[in-house]
Amino acid sequence: MRKWWLAPIVGAGLVAGTVGVTAFALPNGQSAKKAEAFQQLDLFATILAKAQSDYVTEIDTSEAIEAGINGMLASLDPHSSYLNPDDFKDMQTQTSGEYGGLGIEVTAQDGFVKVVSPMDGTPAFRAGVKSGDFLTAIDGKSIVGLPLNDAVKQMRGNVGAPISVTIVREGVEPFDVNLTREVIRPEVVKVKAIGDVGYLRITTFNEQTVKALDAGLEKVRKDVRGGFKGLVLDLRDNPGGLLEASIEVTSRFVNGGEVVSTRGRREGDQRRYNAVRATRFPDVPIVVLVNGGSASAAEIVAGALQDRKRAVILGTTSFGKGSVQTVLPLGPSKGAIRLTTSRYYTPAGRSIQGAGIDPDFEVAPVRLSDKDIAELKSRAARFSEADLPHALQNDQGAERKPPHVPADMPPAEYKGEDYQLDQAVALLRAGKATPGGTNMVSATPPAAPTP
Repeated sequence: MRKWWLAPIVGAGLVAGTVGVTAFALPNGQSAKKAEAFQQLDLFATILAKAQSDYVTEIDTSEAIEAGINGMLASLDPHSSYLNPDDFKDMQTQTSGEYGGLGIEVTAQDGFVKVVSPMDGTPAFRAGVKSGDFLTAIDGKSIVGLPLNDAVKQMRGNVGAPISVTIVREGVEPFDVNLTREVIRPEVVKVKAIGDVGYLRITTFNEQTVKALDAGLEKVRKDVRGGFKGLVLDLRDNPGGLLEASIEVTSRFVNGGEVVSTRGRREGDQRRYNAVRATRFPDVPIVVLVNGGSASAAEIVAGALQDRKRAVILGTTSFGKGSVQTVLPLGPSKGAIRLTTSRYYTPAGRSIQGAGIDPDFEVAPVRLSDKDIAELKSRAARFSEADLPHALQNDQGAERKPPHVPADMPPAEYKGEDYQLDQAVALLRAGKATPGGTNMVSATPPAAPTP
């Protein structure tokens, strides 16, 4: 079965194999493009043979070929990659909801390993690893320039084994974080009652998400007291996951209709995905929290609820991954490729590729200092899909908003722990979480009380 995978993880894998080809026979009637492709493959074989015979040391032929495969796929876009048999198995385990590691979703950027988001409750999360951090060394050995999958493999190991990761974070000196490897069983859904408001956080979209969501919604229904004012759906730092899970999640809040559509390379490669009949909270007001770490499947849910005028979005602009990857098995002992096969579009027909989803209420998590504000105009580096090498262009011309001062920031006297959540709760209690209402234009939520 194919899996449509939407997390912004760039992986590079290695397979065993050799090249024993120096020429290719062309079938009759092949196009000039195919002839050129075969000539390039012949060139590759020639170069490999030269390296095998003349390089200063003996090379690992299989590894060289694999690196060539990875380079070819990486040149297409940031999310296409080869999965060797072990990596393919790891990916299947990851989507099942349990795997070994540190609990960090990562991508590659300019030769560096960059954190998309740490998963709640994992060693990385507890150690304070943040979205946007760069990982530059493991156990004191540099991983700069290393293929991403090789770096990821170094982070994995026996459960209970220690590991030291060097982190580069904007504005501070590089520092080491000491972690202990664990079996990662991410808590995909967290719920609590905040008085008369329900709070539900989804950390990833895997095969366990929908079941956990249903249980969480039932718990929220029972725990909320004093009249149900609304629900906060927290998708911050959710890196995405399975397309199927995002459709099922959206279905809990809408009464049928389109959730997302996809368009591939050919005219006939178009599909529309409608909500399944599984509505749990069809009428409760909803505020969805997003930030720069909300990606792919999380953006599908947020975009669908926004376009369907089922929820208002609060926070900061999301990551902006508007493409779908299909996992294509290559056969026994050959692994698979994760290939970008289509773009996706929200119910209103908009592509968020590179641009992200802009919130209805722009609220910063922390207050920017005068220095931060002064540096915004000159700050070129941002953490988003648009910044990744070889990222797909937005086919509708949509662009990400440049760095700017958010419409709402915590006041200087704010003493709470989560300003965005506080503002979402205040919005629901004030009855202003109305999609498309007059309060939506350049508006900010009512001020949340300081705890």
